Parts: sequence; structure tokens; C-alpha cells
Amino acid sequence: MTTTEAPVPVRSPLPQGLAGQTAVIVGGSSGIGLATGALLASVGARVVLTGRDKARLDAAAEHVRAAGGDGAVLVVAGDAADEQALAETFERAGAVDHVLLTAGGLGGTGPLTDITRDTALQAMDGRLWAALAVARAAAPRLGAGGSITFSSGAFVSRPVAGMSAPLAAVGGVETLARALAVELAPRRLRVNALRFGQFDTPLSRGAMGAGPGEAGDAAVAQAGARNPLGRWGTPEEAAAAALFLMANPYMTGEILTIDGGLTL
Repeated sequence: MTTTEAPVPVRSPLPQGLAGQTAVIVGGSSGIGLATGALLASVGARVVLTGRDKARLDAAAEHVRAAGGDGAVLVVAGDAADEQALAETFERAGAVDHVLLTAGGLGGTGPLTDITRDTALQAMDGRLWAALAVARAAAPRLGAGGSITFSSGAFVSRPVAGMSAPLAAVGGVETLARALAVELAPRRLRVNALRFGQFDTPLSRGAMGAGPGEAGDAAVAQAGARNPLGRWGTPEEAAAAALFLMANPYMTGEILTIDGGLTL
């Protein structure tokens, strides 16, 4: 990689400044990734959605297109931890300005005495290696002022029992964001992470056994009532934080918490 001597470009830090730019969302078929794609499309950005399930991606693309704006929508099926799939994604995307990684579950949960090397590696592969793989694929494509945004979680700072392996992996993602912010700074690339709290997404509902419909809504409302703001966040509220980090060219090496006060 070559060194960029000029300072990071000065441009509008507002989301509207993303118009005409290209953002790749790894894990964009549902939840926060999908909501981010829709918000990006609404301000005129070109959106590239990736995920494992082609049918879900096609449905997500229709949702993003319906958000309006002049940007195109491209879908590429593939696994976030698969380097070949990531290479194909960025090859098809062409010039890229921003990358958001929301993919990655919390595999490897369980008490310390039940953790094996395989379950620990599963946790690391799904979160930390995926972040490294995305950064490796994205960095050569990004121009000065471009950004990579990883996803983290509030349990990193407020741990719960039985999650030592996945939380170690997620904590590693935050450290990676800071390390890459330093390493890629000479090229004027920016790297940040979003530390999410509890949001009403299909993944979150599935984790608590709450599906769609009134019964699921009631379960989510009951769970959210214990939070300082009295509810879980919406995917759009989480997505707005992603757009903030993409749009503001003076944000790098930051772990931005959006959790409705959960960690208080």
C-alpha cells in the first residue's frame, strides 16, 4: 500500500454528503445492515449488500430500492469470513468509499468449563477473523477519506456469564479497529466500531425466542422496559450511527456506543 501525503479530504460531515458514494454492507440482508442500506439509499448512495442467502438478499435489495434516492443497489451472496467470496464482492463493487460489517453471531457461548478449542475458534472465526478478512479485502479498494466500520456489542463493557469466548472475540474487534486506524492512517483511511446495545432485529428476537407478530412484540416490549429509555432501539436508530461514522471524515479509531443507556 502506498502512503498518502495529503491530509484527509474535507467534505460535508452530514449524511447527505454520502450521495454518489458507494458503501458495501457485509451482512446487509436484515436487521441493522438492511436498515443502513435503506438510509444510505435515501441520501443517494450506491449500496452493495452481501449475505449468505441469495433469496433474502434479493428481498433486501427491493426494500433498499424502495427507500428512494438515486443510488443503485447491487447484491452479492457470500460468507463474511470467506476471503474468496469477499474478493468477488469487492471486485463486482468496483470503487468503494465505505464498508460496514454487521455480520457475525455469538457462537461459542457456554460456561468456561464447557469451552473447547473448537468452540473458541468458532467464536473467533465468526467475529474477529471476519473483521480482519473484510479489512484485508476492503483496504486496497478504498480512497482517501474512506471508512471501515465494524460492529461490537455493549456486553463487552458489561459482560454476562457464559459468554467469555464470544465477548473475547468481540473485544478483539474493538482493538482491531483502533490498531487498523493507526496502520491505515498514512493512506487517510478511517476505521471505527459501533458498540451496539439491544435492538429489535430478527437476530435479537431469535436469540430470545420471540418471533414476529403481536406475541413477539410484547416480548420485546417487556425486555426493553428494563432499559433506561424504556425500550429496545430500532434498526434505523442503529443505522443512523453507521451513517454518522461514514459521513464524518474526522472520525477514526473510535468505538461509538449506541445502547440507549444500557451500559449505565
